Amino acid sequence: MKNLNQVSLTGLRVVEAVGRLGSLKNAAEELGITSGAVSQQLHKTEHQLGRPLFTREPGGLKLTSLGTEICRELTLGLKQISEAVALADRDREESLFLSVAPLLAEKWLVWRLSSFMKANPDINLRLDANDQLVNLNHSDVDACVRVHKRAPDDVYSERLCEHFIYPVCSPEVAERLKEPKDLLNEVIIRDYNSYYRWSDWLAPFGLKESQLPKGHGFSNASLCMDAAIAGHGVFLGWDTLVANAVKQGQLRIPFDHRCSTGRSYWFICREGALRSPSVRKLRDWLKEEIAQTAVEYDKAVKT
Repeated sequence: MKNLNQVSLTGLRVVEAVGRLGSLKNAAEELGITSGAVSQQLHKTEHQLGRPLFTREPGGLKLTSLGTEICRELTLGLKQISEAVALADRDREESLFLSVAPLLAEKWLVWRLSSFMKANPDINLRLDANDQLVNLNHSDVDACVRVHKRAPDDVYSERLCEHFIYPVCSPEVAERLKEPKDLLNEVIIRDYNSYYRWSDWLAPFGLKESQLPKGHGFSNASLCMDAAIAGHGVFLGWDTLVANAVKQGQLRIPFDHRCSTGRSYWFICREGALRSPSVRKLRDWLKEEIAQTAVEYDKAVKT
């Protein structure tokens, strides 16, 4: 490895970041330095290597063929270095940083944390309620739970469960709903920022969303669920959103049909992170709790 004495390791990290992210600005944000400093490191590293790694074009920087090869190897190498550094976490297993979407944290996870704490009193769980993408290779986040159509790339991912939607409403409204066509006479609550549509759930019954009455519209699912609890209509919910409200009797599931969204919940962590017993315990606990939520759904639709 004597050839590493000929070039700055900091410069190589900058080269990898620019090559992977595609711009000085994005690399600077990830590395926590200025765009000017990134540019200086690029020039310095190219000089040390004696070969250009990027071409400067009006649209920005573009990797040369050599630069492409070098960046590919640097990305692999830096991932291994990141995993090596992560091994030091074994000596502080008492702390785990988990990132989950705000609704998942608020409506599902916090209600179940007592069982995790009881089973793992030596692990302190830090929660980041955030649905933004997290670069696990350049972050102190240990694991994420996200909803995706397929497994994310460049990380370890394990599917926790499929994501389904179905109508929910207050117990009083549920008494009036004997079959799906009864929805045509009810107020419909809509989340106008949602990916999910009533048409998907209605299709098997020969009904169309256009047949549903107009109703209330809200900017997020939490408000929609609160409106349904208050008896203002029927809302398309899902397990991790409504499970606690159903368990407490605030909401009912009037029909036993669930519609797949084509998405799934995924447990995501860095490659190699499962070497940590704490990360494995967290993953296993999440899988058990998700499975229990599905059991609770089955019980709820039968009552």
